[in-house]
Amino acid sequence: MSVPVTYSPAYTVVPTYECFNRCTYCNFRADPGTSPWLTIAQLEEQLAPLSAQGVIEILILSGEVHPESPRRGAWCDRIYELCDRALSLGFVPHTNAGPLKFEEMARLKRVNVSMGLMLEQITPDLLKTVHRRAPSKVPSVRLQQLEWAGELQIPFTTGLLLGIGETPADWRDTLEAIAKVHDRHGHIQEVILQPHSPGSRQAQTGEAFNLAQLPEVVAIARSILPDAIALQIPPNLIAEPDLLLKCLEAGARDLGGIGPQDVVNPDYPHPHPHRLAAILAESRWELRPRLPVYPQYDRWLPPQLQIAVGRWRKKLARSSSTVIR
Repeated sequence: MSVPVTYSPAYTVVPTYECFNRCTYCNFRADPGTSPWLTIAQLEEQLAPLSAQGVIEILILSGEVHPESPRRGAWCDRIYELCDRALSLGFVPHTNAGPLKFEEMARLKRVNVSMGLMLEQITPDLLKTVHRRAPSKVPSVRLQQLEWAGELQIPFTTGLLLGIGETPADWRDTLEAIAKVHDRHGHIQEVILQPHSPGSRQAQTGEAFNLAQLPEVVAIARSILPDAIALQIPPNLIAEPDLLLKCLEAGARDLGGIGPQDVVNPDYPHPHPHRLAAILAESRWELRPRLPVYPQYDRWLPPQLQIAVGRWRKKLARSSSTVIR
């Protein structure tokens, strides 16, 4: 009998690329003031063709406006407006906009079925190297986000970035930190294991993560994290089908959001779901689409979001495309 492997049919919307951090490996950011903010009209233009393409999730992925900037409030307002409009057009939003204030998270919960923030690694040693010009990458700041998300009952995605100067001991420490927060609140729905893959736009090239180690990291994560937390791997960063299958055998069960472009890793296009389904079908796996909120968290959602999610769950249940062939 085949085992389900899930993915989210997604489209990424970028409110702005501007970011006050300068992580050395970033292929995404622009200097503050150089990236115009996305308008609602531009959003509508982007989303217009997507319903016919089966897109469910609108990933709102933004660069970070400084917490003390006089533009911070307007930036948060724009993110809220983009999410609200995406909802009104029949999609379900998931926002990852860097560390947010408690009040900002509470407000965005009203228009997001889930939210996310990569923990990356909790070792402070990286503040001396790849994160030395990235104030929001302080581990305690990001751990606080996970705590607040739990207190607010926000279904949450976090993850590790691999190959940025950390050690295998750091993997374990970061995974154990995630497990402890989840034990307190039960809100972490998935953990991403993302290998650093050098791109053409980053400040310092660095070395790629040794992908041969990825099944080992998956196995370590599966041994530390509760079974209820799904492990996600990005198929566009794993070139060899055999390696992808080894990661599934080690315990990964999700392939994340798949859409036209990975804006964080623009040099690595997403494979089409039909290609992934064919690779998986050669073994014991079966590719299935999912929503960006897992069913056990539906009860945490505000009423309008429960209605939107309920429609999509019924649609997926009726559709023969719930299994990709």
